[in-house]
Amino acid sequence: MAAVDSFQFLYREISRSCSVYFETLALVGALYTASRAVILLRDCCTLVRVHFIPRMIPSRRLTQRYGDWAVIYGASEPVAKAYAEELARHGISIIFVTQDHTSVRDTAASLSQSYGVETVVVLADFSLDQTASKPIKEAMRGKDIGFLVNCVDEPLASPQSLIEMPEQRLLDLVNKNVAVATLMTRLVLPGMVERSRGAVVNISSGACCRPLPGRVTLTASTGYLDHFSRALHLEYSGKGIFVQSLIPFQIASSGQQSSSTTPSSREGWFAPKPEVYARHAISTLGISNRTTGYWPHTLQYGLMRCIPEWIWVLGSRVFICSS
Repeated sequence: MAAVDSFQFLYREISRSCSVYFETLALVGALYTASRAVILLRDCCTLVRVHFIPRMIPSRRLTQRYGDWAVIYGASEPVAKAYAEELARHGISIIFVTQDHTSVRDTAASLSQSYGVETVVVLADFSLDQTASKPIKEAMRGKDIGFLVNCVDEPLASPQSLIEMPEQRLLDLVNKNVAVATLMTRLVLPGMVERSRGAVVNISSGACCRPLPGRVTLTASTGYLDHFSRALHLEYSGKGIFVQSLIPFQIASSGQQSSSTTPSSREGWFAPKPEVYARHAISTLGISNRTTGYWPHTLQYGLMRCIPEWIWVLGSRVFICSS
């Protein structure tokens, strides 16, 4: 009986001495929960502000806000083609810059016929250093260039380690996704700064958000384009230039766009058609300088941020090994 009384007395003494710590821990837990709730509310408000309000409330025409012409680099990619078509739908004429005119010739003719806009295809071999910029400058001369769209080249259908890539292919990828995108921005920016208006849209990939095994070059080049866009926006936003980094996740491809090396992905809620994605993405222009461009992808991005990087890398390795 004495032992029981001693235990009860000891328990009361310990509870009394630790009550302050319990209250402190409870306060810390409440503050943490409140902070997470505020962050969640902020993200929900941002989602509505970026993706829904612009589509419900009409704004000024794009030609009035930015200009009459757009320069598109990387139009061989389905997303860039869809973005160019969406710009043409708004009455904006297009200058396609490409190394292979066969990849965009039909697209240019289709846009001219469907929307009544002017289209120009410029052949530029960027392996010839600065001489490639001459035909681009000639094509832009005298035109109100309001848009520049750079789209990353995403060629790999399956994971491939760095040492498995041919050296020439590696150099071409770095040249297209890093050097040429930067050079195109350098060529277009002076005219935009002179007119104090314009928009630079760099379409990279959600691969820049997390490291992916077997996607070293894609992760690195999209990461460069993303950070380049953010730095450029910081430098030129005060001069009337809006710079946007688009980081889409999976986008469906049609059977015509797929080949033996690029499998067709099924269309779904989280894998929209390029046309659907472009329609959503262009509504965020002037609203957010860094976005996925498509609200289900924004949900994916939010979920991705909640996963610790080591868990993400481990899951990626397991997925690659199983496939």
